Amino acid sequence: MIRNFYHNERCVMRYVCDLDGEKLAKIKKEYPSVICTQAVQDMIAVDAVDAVVIATPVSTHFKLAQLALAAGKHVLIEKPLATSVAECAVLIQMARERNLVLMVDHTFLYTGAVQKIKALIQEGVLGKIYYFDSERINLGLIQPDVNVLWDLAPHDIAIMQYIFAGMRPVSVWADGSSHVSSTSCDVAHAIIQFDTGVVGHIHVSWLAPLKIRKTLIGGSKKMIVYNDIEPSEKIKIYDKGASIDFGSETAMKPIYRSGDVYIPAFSDEEALKREVNHFLDCITLGEQPLSGGAVGLEVVKILEACDRSLREGKKITL
Repeated sequence: MIRNFYHNERCVMRYVCDLDGEKLAKIKKEYPSVICTQAVQDMIAVDAVDAVVIATPVSTHFKLAQLALAAGKHVLIEKPLATSVAECAVLIQMARERNLVLMVDHTFLYTGAVQKIKALIQEGVLGKIYYFDSERINLGLIQPDVNVLWDLAPHDIAIMQYIFAGMRPVSVWADGSSHVSSTSCDVAHAIIQFDTGVVGHIHVSWLAPLKIRKTLIGGSKKMIVYNDIEPSEKIKIYDKGASIDFGSETAMKPIYRSGDVYIPAFSDEEALKREVNHFLDCITLGEQPLSGGAVGLEVVKILEACDRSLREGKKITL
């Protein structure tokens, strides 16, 4: 994020704030014109600072965003927006009252791949959507202040909300287990049911031997495999499916379709570069953020329901 703002000709990066002196020394060496400080209040108090980017542990998001908004600064904040729906609502209200931009860093919404998937769904290429099945696993990084769902699942929840625009999540069920962390789950699954019958499955883990970032989206006409780790062919569309003709004598025998596979073209511009430019457009041109406070709140709403489901061991109605 620092690199993208620093090299963007539409803005000037004035400060970087971090409690870690060693990190600041490295940043100062790479970006000599930036003022480095360990005092966030001093940075926010500077009139020449118009916007603040918050990339800190989740437990600090609310307090830091409050400070920035109260000082009249536009805010771009890492996901998730805050640790509760109530905190999100406070930040949204503060931004609205002060006519400030509040935007959440749901980076994947700015990728060419996810935007292409949304376009394909809107165009009806996949037909009726059946399911969204994602796996986001790796070895680490174990977070001290949130469980694995709060750390990794916001990506997939935000993607679902974006590509399934018009569908409303109605229930959440989550299950998780703790193996290394003594305070929170480090392996988890979540099931999100939508009002259209679409179901979203999310598998997240900090304890996998390899890194996987793969999503399957099934439809009545075609199916998508989205592999974010794939360097060039991130999206593959499969002309495959199954159907049953209940009116025929062979109703118990599914009809399988296996056609071609094709790889659509889409923009490969860096997502963070797009996101930074969009944030600046929202500030200077009055555009509405693609991942604004309301989007961030809906993600946190589902995460809260996941936590409740983990505690109570049951499906939670939204």
